[in-house]
Amino acid sequence: MTILVTGATGRVGRHVVEQLAKRGAGVRVLTRDPAKARFSEGVEIAKGNLLDIDSVRAAFSGVSTLFLLNAVTGDEFTQALITLNVAREAGVDRVVYLSVFGADRAVNVPHFAVKFGAERMLDAMGFSATILRPTYFIDNEVMIKDVIVNHDVYPMPIGSKGLAMVDARDIAEVAAIELIRREQAPGKLPIETINLVGPDTLTGADAAAIWTDVLGRPVAYGGDDPSGFEANMAGFMPRWMAYEMRLMAERYVSDGMIPELGDRERLTGILGRPLHAYRDFAATLVRPGAATA
Repeated sequence: MTILVTGATGRVGRHVVEQLAKRGAGVRVLTRDPAKARFSEGVEIAKGNLLDIDSVRAAFSGVSTLFLLNAVTGDEFTQALITLNVAREAGVDRVVYLSVFGADRAVNVPHFAVKFGAERMLDAMGFSATILRPTYFIDNEVMIKDVIVNHDVYPMPIGSKGLAMVDARDIAEVAAIELIRREQAPGKLPIETINLVGPDTLTGADAAAIWTDVLGRPVAYGGDDPSGFEANMAGFMPRWMAYEMRLMAERYVSDGMIPELGDRERLTGILGRPLHAYRDFAATLVRPGAATA
C-alpha cells in the first residue's frame, strides 16, 4: 500500500519523503507544482492541492496511510478538515498529523488553534492517529542568520522561559517511523500524542550566547518586545500572518516551550540516536560542514 504525504516540498515534508523512501515504503506526494517535487525514483507525484476536491480524491486512490502537514495559510483549517473528510470517505483512517507544541493551550494563536481543532476531529471521528507536536523549529534560524551575522543581534523574541527547539530532521524521522508503524499494524491503534523537542531548552540569552561562541564575537539578545519582529515579518509576508507570528512570539515569552517529563527520552528511544542540537545547526549554518548532520 501507499503512504500519501502532503506538504512534501517543505522543510519537514521533504525529509519525511526521504525517510519513507529509505525505509522502502510506497510513497505518493500531493503537490501544487510537480516540478518542485524532486525525490528519489519510485516516489509517485500527484498534482493538486487540498482545496481541489477532485485532485485530493484521486490522490487517495490506493492509499493506506496519510501524513497531513498543512502550511500556515488563511484557509489552513478548511484544508485540514477537507483532507480528513476525504480520507475518511476513502477508507483511510491511519494518520500522522503534524500539529504544534501547546496547541491546546495557545488558543489565541490562529495556527495553534487550527491544529487543535484538527486534533479534535481526529479523535471525535475515530481515526487511528499519531499527533506530532513540535516546538519551535531550529531551522527557522535560516531566516534570521543574516541579521545575526551582519548586526550581531539575535532578533527572535523568544523570552526567558525557554524553548526546546527541534530540528526538522528529527521531526521527519519520527513521522516516518510512526507512519510505517501505523501502516504495518495488524489492527487499529489508539491515538497517541508525541511532543517533538530538542536536547536543550534555550532562552533568548542562551541563543545569543551560542551565536557568540559560533561567531567568536559578542552577539546580543534583541529583547522580548515583539513589535520589531512583527514589523520585519510584515516586510515579506502578509500583514495578518506577521501579526500571527507576533502572537506566537508573545506565547514564547509568556509560556515558553518546556518539555514534559520523559519527552526527550521517548524521542531518543524512537530514533535510537541523540537529538540534533541547536549549537551544531548554528555552526553548520555559518560554516557548512562544521558539524555533523
